Amino acid sequence: MSDPLPAITEAQATGEIADLFADIRATVGVRVVNLVWRHLATMEGALPWAWAAVKPLYLHGLPDAAMATFRQTMDIPRLASLAGEEPASVDAVLASYDHSNTINLFALGALRAWLNGEVAREGRIEPGPRKPAPDLQLPKLASEDDVEPETWALVLRLNKFGDEPQPLILASMYRHLAHAPSFLQRVEAALAPVAADGSLRRAILDNRKTAATLASTLARSISAERPAQADAIENAVGLFVDHAIGKMVTICRAIRVARGTAL
Repeated sequence: MSDPLPAITEAQATGEIADLFADIRATVGVRVVNLVWRHLATMEGALPWAWAAVKPLYLHGLPDAAMATFRQTMDIPRLASLAGEEPASVDAVLASYDHSNTINLFALGALRAWLNGEVAREGRIEPGPRKPAPDLQLPKLASEDDVEPETWALVLRLNKFGDEPQPLILASMYRHLAHAPSFLQRVEAALAPVAADGSLRRAILDNRKTAATLASTLARSISAERPAQADAIENAVGLFVDHAIGKMVTICRAIRVARGTAL
């Protein structure tokens, strides 16, 4: 499950794909290309079309505006305190994913709504100032061979939180945090109670519903020709909106609140 979906790594990318990856990093303002884009790169013509469709949203700050609205009413499950000294890279990972996952949730959610005909009939998200992504150096994205077996088992256990009935995608955030297994143990202990009482799952579903409404309005700003592979792109994007990104937006934010680092 180190690469749960076919994906082109940034190191493997050449030609047009490498150029698109570079443009994604520069436009979104991140150092790492999200798995969804690397997965789309494995499908003939999917990445060029999808990125061209949503890039104007990023440039005009539309996902940023949606994120600001979303966070005003976001349902955040209450975790036991995760305050305390940790390697600086832990908070770098959390800050990076807190920003990029939320921004991508709205851009990808809008793309999905546009592809499946669920664009809002009225309403508009106004362009606004872009919220700069944290420019932070992240540790290596760990695979199973990079860590101790017990650490990888911990990563897989964490990935089950908030994803029912069975995770389809291994959330990259946990792989980036695999260099700090003691912190992941603390996260597991904090997430277990809210998973057991159902509040974590309820928060994720409520936040996904709110995000979907905003994304359907954001989709009104997409202007593109429907591609031949529309169904395949919609299915791929939907996996991330409903699973990895859809759950981690809530989980990452809750962890940062519990650490006292959420801005």
